[in-house]
Amino acid sequence: MKSEETPFEGGPMDGRVLPVLLGITGHPPKTYRIPVPDPDGGPDTVLVYRRVPRGPGRVGLSNRWKYEYAPQGVPRRRLNWPWSKPDATPRGKPDDADG
Repeated sequence: MKSEETPFEGGPMDGRVLPVLLGITGHPPKTYRIPVPDPDGGPDTVLVYRRVPRGPGRVGLSNRWKYEYAPQGVPRRRLNWPWSKPDATPRGKPDDADG
């Protein structure tokens, strides 16, 4: 498998560069989770980093990536079916004054 040296910014891994495995498309994963064992034997702490573009890519070359620390974690994505209505849709008809 192919890997790429990817820099990490923010959090405990700030300034480190790790080899990250690339997927079939040649991109690293969107999120990178690092489990950190608790020295007292408690539950592991998981550091979450999310992939962002490193900077403007040059014409004809692939975009490079870096990981930024996400202290709150990565928000879960909700399935967006074509027949689903958005959450912010008001009830009633647009011309209905009572709702």
